[in-house]
Amino acid sequence: MTTDDGRGQDGVLYGRRVRLRPVRPSDAARLLELRSTPEVRRWWGTPSDDDATSEDDTVRYVVEVGDRVVGLIQYAEEPDPMYRHAGVDLYLDPQVHGQGLGQDAVRTVARYLFEVLGHHRLVIDPAAENTRAISTYSAVGFRAVGVLRAYERDADGSGWHDGLLMDLLRPELT
Repeated sequence: MTTDDGRGQDGVLYGRRVRLRPVRPSDAARLLELRSTPEVRRWWGTPSDDDATSEDDTVRYVVEVGDRVVGLIQYAEEPDPMYRHAGVDLYLDPQVHGQGLGQDAVRTVARYLFEVLGHHRLVIDPAAENTRAISTYSAVGFRAVGVLRAYERDADGSGWHDGLLMDLLRPELT
């Protein structure tokens, strides 16, 4: 059973095709496997065992299709009332790229952040060269608001790359 906002009674968020459930310690090996693929590692850097179960202020969900874990989506909230918003990050198994699952996952977590947690704005900051991610976020309604120059260290540590700051206001969610 789900509520009107797509949440299950167990804290699971339901999209059209994906299910987002809180990360469990038993997910660590699968998430490490996904983070280790060249396509994900290129943007997320070298994975470590604690990536899936870190105890910071980030809320993490595995992205499931059927009973298969295909990725991770996470959000963190800025609680200061003057700047209140949430930031979102996502990675998916390269084997499921191009199927609309990223859009469904982002749309699902965005709906939750807007409708349940009361945010008015979300931000995301993909690498400026990550056209796949930018296309996914744009399809959900995110808009580019600026380039963050030399924003993030390259995955191999050899230099820096630009980030694209994108945001989404509640009425813009598609």
